Amino acid sequence: MTRSALFKLGLAAGLSLAALTAAKAGTVRVTVAEYSAKTGPYFEEAAKEFEAANPDTNIEIEVVPWDVLLQKLTTDIAGGSNADLSIIGTRWLLDFVSQDVAEPLDSYITDEFKGRFIETFLSPSVMDGKIYGLPIAASARAMYYNKDLLEKAGVSEPPKTWDELKTAAEKISGLGGEVYGYGLQGKEIETDVYFYYAMWSYGAEILGEDGTSGLDDPGAIEAAKLYKSLIDSKATQPGVTSYAREDVQNLFKQGKVGMMITAPFLSNQIKEEAPNLNYGVTAIPAGPTGDRGTYGVTDSIIMFKNSQVKDEAWKFMDFLFTTEQRAKFTQNEGFLPVNQEEAKMDYYVNNADLKEFTALLPDARFAPVITGWEEIAQITSDALQKIYLGEGDVEATLKDAAAKADAILKQ
Repeated sequence: MTRSALFKLGLAAGLSLAALTAAKAGTVRVTVAEYSAKTGPYFEEAAKEFEAANPDTNIEIEVVPWDVLLQKLTTDIAGGSNADLSIIGTRWLLDFVSQDVAEPLDSYITDEFKGRFIETFLSPSVMDGKIYGLPIAASARAMYYNKDLLEKAGVSEPPKTWDELKTAAEKISGLGGEVYGYGLQGKEIETDVYFYYAMWSYGAEILGEDGTSGLDDPGAIEAAKLYKSLIDSKATQPGVTSYAREDVQNLFKQGKVGMMITAPFLSNQIKEEAPNLNYGVTAIPAGPTGDRGTYGVTDSIIMFKNSQVKDEAWKFMDFLFTTEQRAKFTQNEGFLPVNQEEAKMDYYVNNADLKEFTALLPDARFAPVITGWEEIAQITSDALQKIYLGEGDVEATLKDAAAKADAILKQ
């Protein structure tokens, strides 16, 4: 069963049962996505601080791993047992709104509150003129590079184009030992995203102007051929389809990968786990015509329509988006600031790594806000794995994936 179908299954029943699920007076239940080992402790501490100032309200925090979060929310909603608030991937929000389970927040939001946000990150949660979520986490992507490996391979500066990256990666892999030029993700969450970096650079888009899939665009085909050539020339780690994002990041932290693309939070991990690693952060390589793009990501916190404690839930949301709380959460996790006042802090202004990410924001693309996006992302990932494994011709495989995506888009 597809994720979209699974999501829709039982929602109506869940909403009718919701009226039978009475919330404990003054208790706000919050489902939190787990970003790192620091996520749970932060929210528990935030809950204690809030409760101290609001003794009539109890905050219950439930931390859930990302890979099972959508399944859990779907099941909870269907059974009428969902929390009052939850963190979600913003790309899921359209489904929640279309199924009428998300509460519009406009009646709570004042001009002052709205003014706290950087508009780039608030806008993905606006649908049909209504605000359904708040950007709890924001990120972009840039390229990390190991300065020592580039120097050993005779590469004087980080690559600015994909052609330069391929040349540099082949030289690094040629150093021998367990050292690989380019860390390529080929498993689990964001496998499709890792492909978009090159696809956008080659002038293709996820969706064409006519609303159909861009997977069969000539630029997408060239990008896939580029990645396959990196694999075939042993410029990547072997067995890329066995490596999730965290696996590639671990290789980088171990000094075994020359270059990889990922999010700001890797910088925090390096400082804590590999403080002696000599690395830098730079822009994602450009394509033949100078195009480049980064992936902009927001996760949102939403209020469910069947909550029986909406006023208390909103008050906690307001608390989470004060500058002090945002700084604690964002800096702990290594995300970009969504709060304008937070962005002015020395932590961001004087952080060389984060400057590279924020400089890429004008070129940021977000996942399309369309029904069935999770299915399309999975189709893309499946096609890429097939290509990476050498089990299908690049052009034929992507055209087949585009046809499957278009069938979903027409629904």
